[in-house]
Amino acid sequence: MKVTYDSWQKQYKTPFGAIQANTLVTWAIAIDQPVQEADLWLTKLNEDPVAYPMNYNDETQKYETQVRVGSSGLYNYYFAIKQNNQMFYVDQGLFGQGRLRQDDHNLKQYQLICYERKVPQVDWYVQGVVYQIFPDRFANGNPYGEVTGRKKNSFLYATEEDTPYYIKNSRGEITRWDFFGGNLAGIRKKLPYLKKLGVNTIYLNPIFLATSNHRYDTVDYMKIDPMLGDEDDLRGLIHDLHQNGMHLLLDGVFNHVGQESIYFQEAIKDKSSHYYSWFNFINYPEKYQSWWGVSSLPEVNKSNPEYQDFIYGDHGVLAKWMKDQVDGWRLDVADELPMDFLRNIRNRLMKENCQVMIGEVWEDASDKFVNSEYRPYTFGDNLTGVMNYPVRNFIVGLLTSENSDAEIALMNKLALLVEHYPTNFLRNCLNNIGTHDTVRIKTALQNDEKLVLLAFGLMFMLPGVPCIYYGDEAGLIGDKDPDNRRFFPWGRESRSLIAQVSKWINVRKQNPVLVKSKIGFLHIATGINAIVRYDEKVIMVYCINKNKAETVLAKENFAFYCLPKTIAEEVAAELDQTKLSGEDSILRKIPRKANIG
Repeated sequence: MKVTYDSWQKQYKTPFGAIQANTLVTWAIAIDQPVQEADLWLTKLNEDPVAYPMNYNDETQKYETQVRVGSSGLYNYYFAIKQNNQMFYVDQGLFGQGRLRQDDHNLKQYQLICYERKVPQVDWYVQGVVYQIFPDRFANGNPYGEVTGRKKNSFLYATEEDTPYYIKNSRGEITRWDFFGGNLAGIRKKLPYLKKLGVNTIYLNPIFLATSNHRYDTVDYMKIDPMLGDEDDLRGLIHDLHQNGMHLLLDGVFNHVGQESIYFQEAIKDKSSHYYSWFNFINYPEKYQSWWGVSSLPEVNKSNPEYQDFIYGDHGVLAKWMKDQVDGWRLDVADELPMDFLRNIRNRLMKENCQVMIGEVWEDASDKFVNSEYRPYTFGDNLTGVMNYPVRNFIVGLLTSENSDAEIALMNKLALLVEHYPTNFLRNCLNNIGTHDTVRIKTALQNDEKLVLLAFGLMFMLPGVPCIYYGDEAGLIGDKDPDNRRFFPWGRESRSLIAQVSKWINVRKQNPVLVKSKIGFLHIATGINAIVRYDEKVIMVYCINKNKAETVLAKENFAFYCLPKTIAEEVAAELDQTKLSGEDSILRKIPRKANIG
């Protein structure tokens, strides 16, 4: 018996991927011989599975069923077939293709996300390119490079070329924070560079008063760190950004504060302080709940009504900074913030006409569990997108793999993400090949700038908003923290890499198919792969060869995944017999032929 099912093809499942609540879904399977029974088994998280009989359709020659999925939730499904009084099962194989099994033990069920409502699509965001800046390490805009707001028990580097270094005690705690002196004025002065590069949005790591250089240890949410400037400097930066058609995302760190925060210091000095209830003391005042056990980062009690009002109330942190026309927020450790807390932040931002709220979630956000509790990030009432670290994992893995099986597995994992995320949510995700928490992309790729350029190309081809970590486009290197937070190499940039990245930004701006379209994958040989984006009018295909040797592409070696047959045929015809140099790529734009479905 042969059974065919493919969750990526409309003749087997419509609509594709995640669905909105109260959507009618059609499932169909093709079986090459009559069977006694065929059932779809659909299970919602924490509910009993339900069987839906599938009836044979003479016209389509498939067994079909329709289910109106009424409520949002995390669902899973598979198919059960009875033939000659024997049971067979169809679960998920690679790229959505069904896999026939006789054993129902440990079935790999298909996942179906049913979301409550669509997240908003903001044109300047989804059509743009974001540039992430670690403020202390980008540029100093003071007239003579002087550093203001110097902190006690810290040190300044002698030159911008110094390598970041931590001074720690015997317990591994940082005892002296290090600074280069980058500031908001420096970012403001470098806007011509960023505009020429082509980015339209800046995402800043935290800028509020803190002790450390990374500023994830907030001292006062209502003040700009004086090393960076003041509120006038922030307003000036925002003004200049908006005058240039650019935008600003701020980093919200609301799960924990710094040990030196004004809130925590008052709490440990006076138990009667209203700040006392903001923290979870285990043995007052010495022992308290902290982020991952790091004592310098006391965790805040997010269920405290006063703290909630302080963050998202009418006179709270978000309301204050939105008055300066901040365009959006990235939320630190979003998976440690309660869902109601996230929803209320979203509600506050909506009141402020702010539609961009990106959460730090490192995994597939559609089936994330925290302390055994499901976190419905994709349901539309909280985050509008996440930092898409799986994209980085895919790109680095593809460019460092040593066999075809690993590359196909990486493609399949990314295909799962595309299938799991609601369309708008996927397009909002902030894609990256590096951040302040990862090894620099050039270092991850053995300092090979040709591979770095391939990495950028892959990022720009994938669904989501490309985000460039400052200096990656200039060839900056760096191992894990703190080495990945070096100062921008002004005067020592890789001009060729910058030029190529700028070209990619222009390609994305000029081709809407890279913003809102469908995706497919092509594997040709180890190290030779392609991403395909297509809509009703055009196909864009980006084929890379990470190997050193030149190759001639031959369509008999092509293996397409997640693509309609007509699209695959056009791509194969376009690429067949094309020469592809070592560590090089091909980008082709193919107008679609008439009457192709």
